[in-house]
Amino acid sequence: MLLDIRAELTKQARRPATWLLLAVAVVLTLTFGYAVPYAGLSGATSGPPGSGRGLAAMLPDAFVGSALGGLPIFVGALALIFGVLVAGSEYGYGTWKTVLVQHPSRVAVYGAKLVTVAVAALAAVLTLFATTAGASVLVANLEGRAIGWPAVPDVLLGLGAGWLVATMWGALGVLLAIGLRSVALPIGLGLVWLLAVQNLLASVAAPLLDWVAQLQKALPGPNAGALAAAFGASAPGVEQVVGAGQATAVLAGYLIAFGVLGGWLLHRRDIA
Repeated sequence: MLLDIRAELTKQARRPATWLLLAVAVVLTLTFGYAVPYAGLSGATSGPPGSGRGLAAMLPDAFVGSALGGLPIFVGALALIFGVLVAGSEYGYGTWKTVLVQHPSRVAVYGAKLVTVAVAALAAVLTLFATTAGASVLVANLEGRAIGWPAVPDVLLGLGAGWLVATMWGALGVLLAIGLRSVALPIGLGLVWLLAVQNLLASVAAPLLDWVAQLQKALPGPNAGALAAAFGASAPGVEQVVGAGQATAVLAGYLIAFGVLGGWLLHRRDIA
């Protein structure tokens, strides 16, 4: 299986789309986490109205929340797209048969893809942490503020939380790709869910229907937002609907469920 993981990692590292997705995640995080709020300060400290991104949220001691803010929605959507590409491209190129004919175990091939998603998610979260830390230092220098960092355990916990959320979305992408045997449709359905349905549930249905509000506490998006909120994130989709412990347990449950179901589908169904 180590050879499968190495081959899969090499393949994804050489794919331009992988680096494009990472670049988009970084640009969006810096734009909406720092550039736009800082431009809206206009000498004040409260930031743009309703943004929750005052000067304090852009300083180094709050960079963990800034790095996690996009994971419930737009960075999560990019992680889902990556997961779809990892598994779905095999259907588009017709290479599943070639790979499986040369390998005795579908489980090993599938496991290598999940490991690749997890490694890529960790690399992406580390990149977001590094870039937001750098941006926060720049803001502190521009504003003449002292540079103070969060405690190391808090940074490590935030890193683990971001890794969990990004890997969960990536595993969902893998599941959708295997379930629908394609690339375009899984990406489309995944983006509709992340960018439209879960926002409509939170902003329209939940305030009107109590059962929807309770259902929110069991869905992956709101739990990802709650986990990000626990680290001080402030962004669309980020709300403390449940505690950090419950959010972690729910997201871990979804990650395991997505991984097991995707493997079961690949093992049981015909590739054609």
